[in-house]
Amino acid sequence: MSAAEVAAPPRRSQGLLARLTRNPLGLTGLLLTVMVVVLALAAPLLAPAGPLAQDILGRLGPPSAKHWLGSDQFGRDTFGRILYGYRASLGVSVGAVGLALVIGGTLGTLAAYFGGWLDRIVMRLMDVLLAFPVILLAIGIVAVLGQGSLNTALAIGVVYVPTFARLLRGPALILKESDYVSAAHGLGANDARIVFRHILPNLAAVILVQTSVALSTAILVEASLSFLGLGTQPPNPSLGLMLSESRSFLTLQPWPAVFSGLAILLASLGFNLLGDSLRDILDPRLRGRD
Repeated sequence: MSAAEVAAPPRRSQGLLARLTRNPLGLTGLLLTVMVVVLALAAPLLAPAGPLAQDILGRLGPPSAKHWLGSDQFGRDTFGRILYGYRASLGVSVGAVGLALVIGGTLGTLAAYFGGWLDRIVMRLMDVLLAFPVILLAIGIVAVLGQGSLNTALAIGVVYVPTFARLLRGPALILKESDYVSAAHGLGANDARIVFRHILPNLAAVILVQTSVALSTAILVEASLSFLGLGTQPPNPSLGLMLSESRSFLTLQPWPAVFSGLAILLASLGFNLLGDSLRDILDPRLRGRD
């Protein structure tokens, strides 16, 4: 979505949902996203034994009535670990994207509104962060902070700060020159009121789209860090960690690797399709093409 597209007023949520469900890709993304979230929330009900319970006699077992998606090298239920892995992955990803949105969005909006030396400093700092590949920067931050889910969320959040900062800065530059902002200035509104009451609400469409897309990639980054042993630590379940642990047993029992990889794919694909569809729906140039 370009900077100029955010000036139009946001659509009502009912209309947005209706347009989303009429879009095949949007409906697919919405269903996948809802499925992943529901499975994560219902993990204690769907897998009451928990992700750490072991069935020694059923190690590396194929899918069965007892273990719907098979079991791993310790006899732990793959289905249950995937559900709890979704909880860990979504928790880290939502926390990371929320951190990036608050910090990056605030920096980008303030840099656009005040301009001058603040804009130059903030944008040069964002350029420095963007110069590093995403996964390498995340690995470097985790290496400094240490392993674990919290540090993984902080690392991913820092990685995506410049994305939100640069994305919101462009529309904010246009919005601060709009008539209603000028009118607010004329009525004596202070800077804080103008930013939070007049500029940020009109950036909601951009924020919604970018948040959905960022969640998609954050899930992949979290899985990558866990795969490398830098994210969630065993025995806690993590989709990337499950995929890493099952590599040694691919010839004996490929199901844990297949299903954990498929779980990562479905989660990332759902948020990605949802974000792309929201971008098309909220684009003023495409609203009349349904």
